[in-house]
Amino acid sequence: METTNQEEQLDAPIATQVEGAELPETGEEKINWGRFALDIIETLALAVILFLAINAMSARVRVDGFSMRPTLEDGEFVLVSKMSYLFGEVQRGDIIVFHFPMNPEEELIKRVIGLPGDSVSVHNGVVSVNGQVLNELYISSAPAYSGDWQVLDGQLFVLGDNRNNSNDSKDWGLLPFDQIVGKAVLIYWPPPFWDVLEHPQLITWVRSPYAAVFNSSRGVNSFMQ
Repeated sequence: METTNQEEQLDAPIATQVEGAELPETGEEKINWGRFALDIIETLALAVILFLAINAMSARVRVDGFSMRPTLEDGEFVLVSKMSYLFGEVQRGDIIVFHFPMNPEEELIKRVIGLPGDSVSVHNGVVSVNGQVLNELYISSAPAYSGDWQVLDGQLFVLGDNRNNSNDSKDWGLLPFDQIVGKAVLIYWPPPFWDVLEHPQLITWVRSPYAAVFNSSRGVNSFMQ
């Protein structure tokens, strides 16, 4: 009997120690839950920061209408870079998104044809800039209108690629630089029409100011032909 009692006495402290060991585990679980909540907060904060940063550098716009056909079709979604003109200059041939001067709440997308100081002429179905005819392979059809425009400082002359079905500079005048949202860089939706938009250099001078090489290419791939 003494042996048995001694064994029970020896077992009792062990049981107490085992039971006492469970308490730190409960505290540890509370710390893990707190860390989990903190991780969620950090993830959400990072997501918000990335969202704001992406919106500061880019915009996503939906093409509404057919004024840029065949380059852009109605319903396509386009990614616009807001940073392009912070580090570079607007070029002829660029496709840009801007606030419509007649209604700043409305955004339009057109192609840059004339830069400050340029003389733009449309006659006999062709567009000329400073006397040089543009070889525009990207337009849907030759313009059926005529006119002459002088581009002033701080402004641009823009036209839609669907020349005869576009509300652009020929109708409402020049576009001020401060109305530009950014440069259209790619079509990202719907997936079958995904494409990087090309911005052809419309005029390249070589050798003498009277000799010109016209370098133009379509801004769409075979999906849009």
